[in-house]
Amino acid sequence: MSQISILSTKTLSDELRQVFIDANLDLLEQDFIEIKNTLFELDKINNNLIFSSQNAVLSLMEQNGWEALKSKPVFCVGIKTKELLEANGFTVDVYLDYASELAEIITLIYNQESYTFFSGNLRRETLPEALKEAGITFNEIEVYQTTLAPFKISDQENFDGIMFFSPSAVESYLSNNKIKKEFCFCIGSTTAAALEEKKIKNIVIPEIPTVEDVIIEVIQHYKPIPEEGN
Repeated sequence: MSQISILSTKTLSDELRQVFIDANLDLLEQDFIEIKNTLFELDKINNNLIFSSQNAVLSLMEQNGWEALKSKPVFCVGIKTKELLEANGFTVDVYLDYASELAEIITLIYNQESYTFFSGNLRRETLPEALKEAGITFNEIEVYQTTLAPFKISDQENFDGIMFFSPSAVESYLSNNKIKKEFCFCIGSTTAAALEEKKIKNIVIPEIPTVEDVIIEVIQHYKPIPEEGN
C-alpha cells in the first residue's frame, strides 16, 4: 500500500510537522496566501477591543505604544487568538469559535459598549454588519493584508487529503488546481463553505477550529485508533 500523502496550504511549525512524520504520512507544505502587517495609528480606540485572528494581534504588537491598550477588555474569535492575547498581557472577557457567535453575544448582552475592531482586508462582513444593524458604537482599523499566492501543483503529485485554513487559501488553491477525490480538512465552517460553493464534497471539519485539531482529524482519518478488544 502506498504512503498516504497530505498537502498543507500553509507552512507548519516544526512541532506540527513532526506529527506527520511520527504518523508515517507524507506531507507537502505550500503557502497559498501571504500576510503583511500594516502600520496604523493607535488613536480613536474605543473602550473594548475586538480581534478575529492571531494575525491582527501580531500586527498590533508591532505598533508603537500598543502596551497602553492592555488595560482594555477584549472580545475575540478563536482559542488560539485568546491564548496569544493573554500571553501578552491582555484580559479576554469573551471568546468564541466563530465571528457569528461573537456577534450574537455582543449584540444581545454587550450592546451598550463601544468597540474597536482590528481586522484584515479580506475579513467577512458577519461581525461588522451585525454591529451596524444593532446600532452598536464601533470603528474598524485594518491592521494586516492578506494576498493570494496561487501555486500550480505538479500533475505528478497526487494527494489523499488537503488541509485548508482559510477561505482565501481555498480561493488561491482553486485558481490553479482542481480537487478531485481528495478529502478536504477545513479549519472551520467558513472555510468549508468556500469549498461547498464549488460543489466540493468529502469535507471534514474539526469540532474546535484550530490548526492542531485539523491535524488531529487528518491523523484519525488515515490512522484510526483501534477500539479496545480488537
